[in-house]
Amino acid sequence: MPLGLRSKKKDKSKETSKLVESEAVTPAPAAPAPAPAPSASRLQFHTQLAHGSPTGRVAGFGSARELYAKIGEAFGIDPAQIMFCTLNTHKADMDKLLGAQIGLEDFIFAHVKGQRKEVEVLKTDDVLGLTITDNGTGCAFIKRIKEGSLMDQTKIICVGDHIETINGKNVSDCRHYEVAKMLKDLEKGRMFKLELIEPMKAFEKLEPRSKGGTLQAAKISRGRETLRLRSKGPATVEEMPTEVEEKAIKKVDELLETYMGIRDIELAATMVEAGRDKKNPDEFAVALDETLGDFAFPDEFVFDVWGAIGDAKQGRLE
Repeated sequence: MPLGLRSKKKDKSKETSKLVESEAVTPAPAAPAPAPAPSASRLQFHTQLAHGSPTGRVAGFGSARELYAKIGEAFGIDPAQIMFCTLNTHKADMDKLLGAQIGLEDFIFAHVKGQRKEVEVLKTDDVLGLTITDNGTGCAFIKRIKEGSLMDQTKIICVGDHIETINGKNVSDCRHYEVAKMLKDLEKGRMFKLELIEPMKAFEKLEPRSKGGTLQAAKISRGRETLRLRSKGPATVEEMPTEVEEKAIKKVDELLETYMGIRDIELAATMVEAGRDKKNPDEFAVALDETLGDFAFPDEFVFDVWGAIGDAKQGRLE
């Protein structure tokens, strides 16, 4: 994405000075070694299937795909049946979706595929009113339905539904932004058909017309430390995001919805992290190209994200 300067600067690692022994200097007492950080590979989390199951334990995962595989092993199910996970609630609460970070004391509930359904809709408006997200492994689902929108009037469609096909085309392996674009590109004035899969329910039925969550009351992680999942590279144990970072992530997630029709806390957190030590939007654009080049973000969006990160640092975000 051309934003002007595209040169990349890499800081050279500084060589550590060697200590020189001297008889004239009395060596200072050694400082106590800091407590080692817990190893991400040894962390264990409690988990259940959201519709009801015994409690299992999962460990040794570094990404959402690996986590779903571990949950599949724990309960003897195909990981592809897992639609999404929520933290500390069995309800399909979009404010509690598992994202890029898991608090070390969080309880994971896995929502699996339930009843299939299909609906035909006449597209009478350019905007359908759906916000799409995904679980990072090829399962795009509805995170929010805008009140009063065309889809809000189609009562069979609910928050949490996985979009399996659009006009007969299987989109199960598509990312959320691809599904959002296909929906946006549907021709106005024509009928279209969706095949959906809703989450399996048992404990408590979903509200029939839940509009989905906003991030106003949502916490991205709980506890002092979190397990940060990454699509590339190993998971790491990190301090929970600062208040400034949480505000920036929330704003970037809102910008993703505005520009692309998706919500993705993990993606927003990755973008904020990429801009953490950047001095200008060109450096930020280069960093995004290196880490998230597949998205091909438009320049206007990148500038707005850069502005949101700066506003959060300056305390201008609520």
